[in-house]
Amino acid sequence: MKKNILKLFKKMLRIRMIEERISSNYKLQMMRCPVHLSIGQESIAVAICENLKDQDLLVTAHRSHAHYLGKGGNLKKMIAELHGKENGVAGGLGGSMHLLDLKKNIMAAVPIVGSTIAIGVGLAWANKLQGKKDITVIFFGDGATEEGIFLESLDFASLHNLRILFVCEDNKFSVNTPINQRQNPKRNLCKLSEGIGIKSYKLKDHDLMKVFLKSKKIINYIKNVSRPSLLDIDTYRYLEHCGPNSDDYLNYRNPKEVKKWKKNCQIEKYQNLLFKQKSTKLNDIKKSINKEIDNAFKYAYAGKKPKKIILENLIIKK
Repeated sequence: MKKNILKLFKKMLRIRMIEERISSNYKLQMMRCPVHLSIGQESIAVAICENLKDQDLLVTAHRSHAHYLGKGGNLKKMIAELHGKENGVAGGLGGSMHLLDLKKNIMAAVPIVGSTIAIGVGLAWANKLQGKKDITVIFFGDGATEEGIFLESLDFASLHNLRILFVCEDNKFSVNTPINQRQNPKRNLCKLSEGIGIKSYKLKDHDLMKVFLKSKKIINYIKNVSRPSLLDIDTYRYLEHCGPNSDDYLNYRNPKEVKKWKKNCQIEKYQNLLFKQKSTKLNDIKKSINKEIDNAFKYAYAGKKPKKIILENLIIKK
């Protein structure tokens, strides 16, 4: 078990350090696309993706970095994409919110709220028609559950017995609007899903190992009985909705709430568990990750801007 925890911790720490570097480098004005960082939410992506096979499909939304990296997406090509370079995952034309890596079956990241829920259902439907038994994991936020496409997608997935894991990362806010100003207090996501015939589970904590063990059981269930499931997990982002900075000066979040979630930082929790008297080894891990990040940024800087002809081909001429 300790070996598994160490492996998951390294992946979680890696995502945190990558995003912290993106945050610190953003001021250099070389990354001009919007970035929605997952700092604070890394444990969910790492824990769930650890239970997936390469052939399993993944789709996600605008806050996509952690899912992309958790599933094994190419870091160099991701950083190049953020810099708008031709050697990026989408040829430098998509940016942070359009990450994909078909070698790892990371099929899409799309910023239109709720859109990838339907895209993921379509992918799972195609898998079924082709007789494939791989599962599709769809990551989305609490705001996406307020879109009509959400319930329509659940209904279709339930009706056709699709192998899908719907994952709601409930970080309590849609941009700056808290969930209690957007949803009726009696609204229960799991009950809504259960009412459509989908087994649903709620985790009120994004604890790394709790999410890992729970998602492992759910994924096994989906693969064994060919039925969709939903996992609703409470989590928290530390930075602004879109951008590299803190926005606590806007006072839309309760300072006690922020303090509570930061006290429950999964990286600090498992770092303390694993390295109480082994700081040297932790430093070696961080050194190795920093070297990888340095190389990724060098790769991005060395890349070329997309050719003009590519941009011209995207223009509809009258």
